Amino acid sequence: MLLVLGRRVSLSFVKRVIPQDPVLLSKPILQNFRTIKFRVIHSSTVFAIATRQNTDTMPERRPFVRLPTDVYPVNYGLCLKPDLIDFTFEGKLEAIVEVNLATNQIVMNCADIDIITASFVPEGGEEINATGFNYQNEDEKVTLSFPSALQKGSGTLKIDFVGELNDKMKGFYRSKYATPAGEIRYAAVTQFEATDARRAFPCWDEPAIKATFDISLIVPKDRVALSNMNVIDRKPHPEDDSLLEVKFATTPIMSTYLVAFVIGEYDFVEGQSSDGVTVRVYTPTGKAEQGKFALEVAVKTLPFYNDYFNVPYPLPKIDLIAIADFAAGAMENWGLVTYRETALLIDPKNSCSSSRQWVALVVGHELAHQWFGNLVTMEWWTHLWLNEGFASWIEYLCVDHCFPDYDIWTQFVSADYTRALDLDALDNSHPIEVNVGHPSEVDEIFDAISYSKGASVIRMLHNYIGDEDFRKGMHSYLLKFQHKNAATEDLWECLEQASGKPIALVMSSWTKQMGFPIIVVDQEQQGDDRILKISQKKFCASGPHNGEDCPNWMVPISICTGEDPGCTKLKVLLDSPETTITINNVSPDQWVKINPGTVGFYRIQYSSAMLESLLPGIRNLTLLPVDRLGLQNDLFSLSRAGMISTVEVLKLMEAFVNEPNYTVWSDLSCNLGVLSSLLSHTDFHEEIQEFIRDLFTPIGLKLGWECKQGEGHLDALLRGLVLGKLGKAGHKPTLEEARRRFKDHVEGKQILSADLRSPVYLTVLKHGDSATLDTMLKLHKQADMQEEKNRIERVLGAISAPDLIQKVLTFALSEDVRPQDTVSVIGGVAGSSKHGRKAAWKFVKDNWEELHNRYQGGFLISRLIKLSVDGFAIDKMAAEVKSFFESHHAPAAERTVQQCCENILLNAAWLKRDADDIHQYLLKRKAPPV
Repeated sequence: MLLVLGRRVSLSFVKRVIPQDPVLLSKPILQNFRTIKFRVIHSSTVFAIATRQNTDTMPERRPFVRLPTDVYPVNYGLCLKPDLIDFTFEGKLEAIVEVNLATNQIVMNCADIDIITASFVPEGGEEINATGFNYQNEDEKVTLSFPSALQKGSGTLKIDFVGELNDKMKGFYRSKYATPAGEIRYAAVTQFEATDARRAFPCWDEPAIKATFDISLIVPKDRVALSNMNVIDRKPHPEDDSLLEVKFATTPIMSTYLVAFVIGEYDFVEGQSSDGVTVRVYTPTGKAEQGKFALEVAVKTLPFYNDYFNVPYPLPKIDLIAIADFAAGAMENWGLVTYRETALLIDPKNSCSSSRQWVALVVGHELAHQWFGNLVTMEWWTHLWLNEGFASWIEYLCVDHCFPDYDIWTQFVSADYTRALDLDALDNSHPIEVNVGHPSEVDEIFDAISYSKGASVIRMLHNYIGDEDFRKGMHSYLLKFQHKNAATEDLWECLEQASGKPIALVMSSWTKQMGFPIIVVDQEQQGDDRILKISQKKFCASGPHNGEDCPNWMVPISICTGEDPGCTKLKVLLDSPETTITINNVSPDQWVKINPGTVGFYRIQYSSAMLESLLPGIRNLTLLPVDRLGLQNDLFSLSRAGMISTVEVLKLMEAFVNEPNYTVWSDLSCNLGVLSSLLSHTDFHEEIQEFIRDLFTPIGLKLGWECKQGEGHLDALLRGLVLGKLGKAGHKPTLEEARRRFKDHVEGKQILSADLRSPVYLTVLKHGDSATLDTMLKLHKQADMQEEKNRIERVLGAISAPDLIQKVLTFALSEDVRPQDTVSVIGGVAGSSKHGRKAAWKFVKDNWEELHNRYQGGFLISRLIKLSVDGFAIDKMAAEVKSFFESHHAPAAERTVQQCCENILLNAAWLKRDADDIHQYLLKRKAPPV
């Protein structure tokens, strides 16, 4: 699954991070049984007892127990009949099960479902009716009781049930869409990861309990019906000729969280991969054209993975479908991958370059899961990181293969690697591998540690092993565990056998302990040799770890020199707190750089002399872009931790005046955004805006507004980034040109190119009035494409006047904004100004009940909290945030709240420590020379 969590979001790259919704106490559909009640379950006089626990007064969560193993499923025969008017569904389950141990009860997962009848038919025996259903709401289980013991052997479990097509974007839910004629209708769609298959049918909803599935759907005959496998039969429903019964082929053996079905109105485009797999991209009606780019990526990607893993894709088809209401970015259901519209649809005329890149990455991510996650599945959610970290790494490998001009690995460092370092430096981070008990705890680890740090350490591992041995190990892992479940250690073992290196030993230091090291480096010249003294200690956002119990990592370290910046001269494995390394034949005038390519997951602190020798490589561009970026990012991080002065970083940033690379500018822009947000708490915020204008003006002039012949993808991204930065900072020529172009766009004289829309919208709003906001809201209403609506939603918060900020916040919860996008509107307000931050936080508090209910405690709640409060820099705000969430529980966001409070305190300390020096430096820059 791909999350849509953001790094310090730069305009030009819609970043992500992740989801799943927590466990909600079920409100049963037919009745809420508070006491024992009786209900007729047959037309005969047989009664069944159903009990529901009164969850209103439940004590603290009991220790979690996984499902018993005395009965397990072999095949699910499942027929579902959704009602798209009343938003309910009827279901029939006939599961072939194996009874391992004689028992008179069967325990399954079940949530928000009412069982009407249940019975068990032993192979060759008489049907036994269940006499009671005991629902344990807190654990989302149901116990079916039988009058006598079910004997060891095979049998069929039959259950009739009903459920609700909910509006929570999880389980079997409804998604609202408009037909081309403007009529509002609903599709029925699924999202089961992590633990929501149980909301669609009673099942053994744990990743290790795999089975095959035979799925049938009874649907209106004018609707498209899709599931994991291809359709094998379609026939009129015997009782209603407006309905069709659609039957799908048997699936491979798989986990419940990967089952999917969609019923709605869609068009599609179709292609075939070079290895014979039928690929379809389903789009809203009338928008088939917008599926072509994703189809092109998917058709190229499947053979790439076939070749990379050396294991063929095991299904006859794969469908990719755009879902209107969707919490995550996308979900890798086997053979039927679901996406947000913005993660799949590309309009040749109206989509910007960053959207194309985003779609390519998301398609690459989800298709990788078809092998890594679906064919071989984690044994339990503790190993979630392996699924997600791996897919988050290989999506870049795939995009680099399909679009080499994207320079995507440099972008990885800015988008994933540095974001993971920022989060993992907090005291409230967590190890990559977290022991998960109750499934509600899973939601907390759908975050940048599982995804971005996971991807970063796999990238480091790949570099340490080398591509050939890495592929060999992956191949043997997939062959050995196909159609089964595996743990992290199983992968290490296969990679160890392939490479002969101590993979488990090295990697456990990165996955089982929180945080990462700072590598401290000093040097001396001895004749023709350079002697490096290297040591490691834990890096903390509040400064280096100085405690006694300092953890150590097994750190793969690479070193290059000025003689050949692109070539690694030496590789060592640092397995102790410190070591001394000799590099032969390095002349005194040559620089030495640690971690070329910025692959190792650590920060570096050079001695002053070493740093001094590297700085000319930034100005004259002899250091590679990824290394210029890494150097700047490390120093920025050291300044926040109080290890160097922020003024030193500002001086370094001025050395980037000749910088041509988009990703380097993107990272600089993010860091300046953080600094600008911090200094919005001071009375010299305008001075940092002037610094930004001075830094970005030369590159802005060089790029201009118009696309030039021979420019590519990265030039388009860079132009959008730079103009947005200059416009937001109040650069007059940029503001005037943006207003002129905006007017022409609105009047239909000259439509803005997609790549210029975000920077122009942002600029005119930041310096606009109520008329500007009204025009923007009108553009939003008229937009036919979700990408354009999202583009506008993300920048609305830039408006400055307090009454207009309030209007934007009210708009965030209106019918005009899809539920999953409300978060980015509120986040945009909080991130734009000091007043916006206060207003957004008050709005979240005032509307907490509605927001929490809407997202049911999933990853979107964590994201909302982070975006709303992370920018504060006053100690008492940390106390206020902590206090609010003590009385307004959000279990899935507990760790996020702790991280936010820590960030607020870190910001406050940073401001106290460096504000005066920064102010003096900015004033001195402006002073005329004496």
